[in-house]
Amino acid sequence: MNHLKTTAAAVIATLCATAASAEGCTIGISMKTLDAPYFAAQDVAARKRAEEIGCTPISADAGNDLNKQVADVEDLVAQGVDALIINVRDSQGLVRAVNAAADAGVPVIAIDSSIDASANIVTLVQSSNTRNGMLVGQWLADETDGQDLKIALLSGDQGNEVGQERRLGVLAGLIEGQLKNGGKASYEIVGQGWGGWGNEGGLTAMEDILTAHPDVNVVLGENDSMLLGARNALRAQGLEDKVLLVAAADGQKEALELIKTGEYGATGLNNPAQVAATAVDIAKGVIDGTMTDIPKITYTEPAVITQQNVDQYYNPEAVF
Repeated sequence: MNHLKTTAAAVIATLCATAASAEGCTIGISMKTLDAPYFAAQDVAARKRAEEIGCTPISADAGNDLNKQVADVEDLVAQGVDALIINVRDSQGLVRAVNAAADAGVPVIAIDSSIDASANIVTLVQSSNTRNGMLVGQWLADETDGQDLKIALLSGDQGNEVGQERRLGVLAGLIEGQLKNGGKASYEIVGQGWGGWGNEGGLTAMEDILTAHPDVNVVLGENDSMLLGARNALRAQGLEDKVLLVAAADGQKEALELIKTGEYGATGLNNPAQVAATAVDIAKGVIDGTMTDIPKITYTEPAVITQQNVDQYYNPEAVF
């Protein structure tokens, strides 16, 4: 596997430098779910960008069902798409369908969620979960310097590689920050809840953790949506002012609004529109033959969004 990495900016620069354009292209978009705002925004951005560059988008929602997504991929290929963009439900379970698409001459670009190295994809477009996480963790170390941390961890779903990268990135950044600040590192994860990436799941997971650990003082979520749900659980028990909320990734509009008012600590930048649009541009470049030797991972620029810089990222008109 080629582990070269590049930035989304470099991809866009390459595309802007080439004027070649294919007519009448069709881009398939296979989303694992549209039930969470992040994924809905990704789908909207991918379809919008495809239309902007003269391609017809065909989108399919798997409803978070692996078998449905396999069928969606097969159907999109049968419809004759020129390229396929996929947010995979299962890193192992989609390999056969992705490879069948590639064998049929359809280039596949994965977005956001990783897929097994045996999958024949052009590239994976995502934010750098590790680099974002490190920045968030370093911020958390600075913000809580000298405090005993009792952390509730809200994870998406078991076995998800993106979730694992996000939480480990934050914890690595936290350790590095604590070592830098005081020459020692210490924190306690009092419980891990599985929130399925959604608001209601985050609420339920937080309620369960609070039952056993009402002394939590930090909630670390692998995305904003679960953390926003957890905030409702904290508010119901009058704890919202006693617990620091930190997300490894996303930059959801509702989270940024709370960061602006100081009710939410920080989140990592994971702009769904930027990820999706970058993937569409790469797909078009492959279709046109203007992009070759593409690295296996294409990262967008990392950042930690805090009260100090939130105005730089907040867009009240954003879908997500």
